[in-house]
Amino acid sequence: MNVKEIIKQLTLEEKAGLCSGADFWRTKAVERLGVPQMMVSDGPHGLRKQSDEADHLGVNESIKAVCFPTGVTVASSFDKDLIRVMGETIGKECQAENLGVVLGPAMNIKRSPLCGRNFEYFSEDPYLSGTMAASQINGIQSQGVGTSIKHFVANNQEHRRMSSNSVIDERTLREIYLEGFEIAVKEAKPWTVMCSYNVLNGVYASENKRLLTEILRDEWGFDGFVVSDWGAVNDRVEGVKAGMDLEMPSSFGVNDQKIIEAVKSGALSEDDLDRTVEDILTIVDRYQSNRKPESVFDRDADHEIARKVARESMVLLKNKEVLPLSKNDKVAFIGEFAKKPRFQGGGSSHINTHKTSNAVESACEYLGLSQDEFLYASGYSIAEDTINQKLIDEAVHMAKQVDKVVIFAGLPDAYESEGYDRTHMRLPESHDALIEAIAQVNEHVIVVLHNGSPVEMPWIDKVSSVLEAYLAGQSVGQATVDILYGEVNPSGRLAETFPKRLEDNPSYLFYVGEKDTVEYREGVFVGYRYYDAKNMDVLFPFGHGLSYTSFEYKDINISTAKMSDTDTVTVSLRVTNTGECKGKEVVQCYVVPLKSLDVIRPIKELKGFEKVELEVGESKTVEFTLDKRSFAYFNTTINDWYVPSGDYEIVVGKSSRDIQLSAHVAIESTVEIPMVCTANTLIGDLLQVPEKAKVLEPFMQEMEKVFQGEENDDIAAEAITKEMKEAMFRYMPLRNFISFGNGQFGHDDLEVLLKALNN
Repeated sequence: MNVKEIIKQLTLEEKAGLCSGADFWRTKAVERLGVPQMMVSDGPHGLRKQSDEADHLGVNESIKAVCFPTGVTVASSFDKDLIRVMGETIGKECQAENLGVVLGPAMNIKRSPLCGRNFEYFSEDPYLSGTMAASQINGIQSQGVGTSIKHFVANNQEHRRMSSNSVIDERTLREIYLEGFEIAVKEAKPWTVMCSYNVLNGVYASENKRLLTEILRDEWGFDGFVVSDWGAVNDRVEGVKAGMDLEMPSSFGVNDQKIIEAVKSGALSEDDLDRTVEDILTIVDRYQSNRKPESVFDRDADHEIARKVARESMVLLKNKEVLPLSKNDKVAFIGEFAKKPRFQGGGSSHINTHKTSNAVESACEYLGLSQDEFLYASGYSIAEDTINQKLIDEAVHMAKQVDKVVIFAGLPDAYESEGYDRTHMRLPESHDALIEAIAQVNEHVIVVLHNGSPVEMPWIDKVSSVLEAYLAGQSVGQATVDILYGEVNPSGRLAETFPKRLEDNPSYLFYVGEKDTVEYREGVFVGYRYYDAKNMDVLFPFGHGLSYTSFEYKDINISTAKMSDTDTVTVSLRVTNTGECKGKEVVQCYVVPLKSLDVIRPIKELKGFEKVELEVGESKTVEFTLDKRSFAYFNTTINDWYVPSGDYEIVVGKSSRDIQLSAHVAIESTVEIPMVCTANTLIGDLLQVPEKAKVLEPFMQEMEKVFQGEENDDIAAEAITKEMKEAMFRYMPLRNFISFGNGQFGHDDLEVLLKALNN
């Protein structure tokens, strides 16, 4: 359809009507002009398509669909190609169900382990989050279906999420909370962006023009429409002005009327309304143009894709040569999650699965046993958050009779969900008590965790192995058995740090804020950026994950040892499988600024990663290309990304704490940051800039005479050391020329000096 011609024919009432949904999930149609209705659907890791009794929080049933692993799980794969395949599969399912836009991926930063929705989000690191999101978006949109990246921006807690004011300084906002979205927008061009509920620095996200227009559209080039999170609109007219296009769900005409009245009164330009309508209709037209009515999808085939994603994403955290299991091992599975796994989160992403697999059934199938022959004990009840000593005693009795015990533990549904945050980082007491009791009677204990975010592990030194399965989707049982029995070599890596205690988290003191104000006082020091800078002991570091084989890194090379900030540098190295089975390694590249007195920066930041598969004895070359953004921080003086001149270390490793190789590069900045001098500018700062130092030189000579005179006084000379004099000069503001100038330097002289310095 010709969007601009249609807009010319629309009435004011029709234009206003198009700016809100027809119901909970559909846009409005204009039948007389051939404008179709478009349906959107949750969620990031599978379809939650509803029809009749629609809701947002997963209360009412949706169609039978395939539940893929959640964001926290998929991010741990560190596999861009794999997540693209998952996206393509979801896109095909959307086509088969006549959906125009899938609401996802969700890519808010994991500021704290407590966020109830962390299971949907990718990472604590914006580069990893943005890169994985871009791959998923490209996969989905390759099928002619749109995505809606969410929640834009700073929706990092569920507590008071519809009213809290996220107070974030500009540099932190850019480097941590916006960067992932920026990568996704620029590299994948999502059809839509969903604005968040919260207030950002005093302005609701749904009416934040700087966010939705100046940054998203003008800077990043976004060309789709912005949709509100469901119920996120505060002032509808201000939202239109700011660039918030589609209100969802329907306001039943209430806010449409507000738009009409604002246009008639002149409070809202009809040009702004036309732009909004054009944004929406352009995407509706794209949906219509890409329809494939003949599309169908095979849920069983997609289940197998979900299984592959799950087993590539699980993280082996610890292994004292107990895994993989052998078919000859006498093994017991203990824990109700072994039969009733938690494989997805609660709320708007909850999928009505067409089938699920559990570990007991999958192990029986793998071993050729009936469930009566397989050793299983519940150990605890999912329905109760209390210790059941009888169940523990039964489990202990069984554990004494076997070679190895696999305990399935984690967080029940009630512990983490959309709508509220966790209050602690512990497992249920019944799970911890079970693990402690079993570890006393069997030395070969393997713990499999089902959870959406980090947990404390007070028993970590008492067990042999820990497999982090996260929330691995409907094929979780099969994928877990694949890993446990070595049919697949684990290759997941943590996309977040596991601190030892909740109190160690950098946002701990400020996380939920004071009523409706949440101050992000930890700044850019989120996740490993904080723990590594503090050299703090953690339970498991960012990027950590073990394998059943071993890998050697060697022969690092860089394409240049000296470059300008407009150049790129290529880093290459050789990785060899030195173990006894095929496996995949995640090679991680971090940038380390070696010296920065002008700005406080993290000691290292992830700027590249590649997953490489290697046969036994095989070697492959891995390459990373780093550009200006890889070395830059956001400089608020110039309101842009800036690379200070100096030396940088490029390090490659297996995690943020396990660095294998390093190389150095010297970078020359091509950007000059203007130094505006005032009466309070320090002399020491000026002396570091050659042209400023030259202007200052005659004044410094006069000041030297003053101090020379004081040094002739024996008492003063004894008190004034060389170091003290240098420090006094270095930290003295220019205005002190007046105070210490023996009356020879006045305010007029200071003005002349400032003009010369600022020329």
